[in-house]
Formats: sequence, C-alpha cells, structure tokens
Amino acid sequence: MSEERLPREFYARDTVAVAKDLLGKVLVRKIGRNLVSGIITETEAYRHSDDPASHACTGMTKRNEAMFGQVGCTYVYFTYGMHHCVNVVAKKNRMAGAVLIRALEPKEGIDIMMENRKTNNRKILTDGPAKLTVALDITKKQYGEDLVSSPNIYITYGVEISRKITTGPRIGIRLGTDKMWNFKV
Repeated sequence: MSEERLPREFYARDTVAVAKDLLGKVLVRKIGRNLVSGIITETEAYRHSDDPASHACTGMTKRNEAMFGQVGCTYVYFTYGMHHCVNVVAKKNRMAGAVLIRALEPKEGIDIMMENRKTNNRKILTDGPAKLTVALDITKKQYGEDLVSSPNIYITYGVEISRKITTGPRIGIRLGTDKMWNFKV
C-alpha cells in the first residue's frame, strides 16, 4: 500500500473518471497527533451544467464555490440540517466538478472512529457519506483544504482494486438519475 499522496494532475481529469479511479485510494485525516484513514469503496461524480443533480448546475454560489476552484481541494457541505459530506474537486478545464466520497473501509485509527461515531460496529462505521465524516471528524472547517499539501487531510494511492467495480445510479437525488455515476467495490 503506497503512502504517497495523489498529485494534483490526478484530479485534473474528467470528474467521472476520477470518481472511478478514487476507488482503492486511502483518505487520511490527522486528528491531533493521531491518523485515521480508510480505503475509498464508494464514490459519486457530480459535474457542472450537464448534471442537474450537481450543486454547480446553476452556477457558482458561496456554498459551492470550491467546486469551481483548484482541483485536489475539498468541497465539504452540510445537508439535511445535520450531516456533512466530503467531496474532492475534480474536473477538466474550467468547468466545475466534484466527487462525493460515499464510503470507506476503515484502515487506521479505528478506535478513534468508533469513539467519534459512538459505535463499536465496524461494519457500519464508515458505510455512508455522513457516517464517514463523523468518524474522521470532517466538518466545514475542512472546506477548501488542499489534499495535495494539507497536513490534516489527504488521499494516498492506496491499494489495487481486485474486486469488481459496480456502476449504478447516484443515491438520494431526484434529477440526473439517468447518469450511472455511482461507483463501488
């Protein structure tokens, strides 16, 4: 398993390709002196004007401005008045785009994740976008962090995917349901 961070060029490609290629990579979060991490097992791509489910579909706002910014940075948003979700800005050229990290396989700092989530059930620890942000203590404070250079949050090359990757519709959306941009192992 490589501990080397993904370079900016990795994220400067088509959002859908990056979403698929993030599977098997490792999301790492430094909390105090501790590292917590997990292998990315599910992602979803969200693009720009061609994607009615994307926060960026109708243009830039204060909430989504990270999606229009530097690739390789985080886009963290608050949803349903109670949950944070973490995305990675990924796009080609100047359009907006981001990849939602939907699930992780816990790897490091599992005891900290369990404490943060108030559960000892490893199976459900990081199997959803809100669950993984709680487990890794990702909040709006991480909005816009540069995954290429931040000491607090980053993504490494991780492991080679040997299991089948499934493709399907994105989860929890009403528009753009025809786009098969959910990827999981």
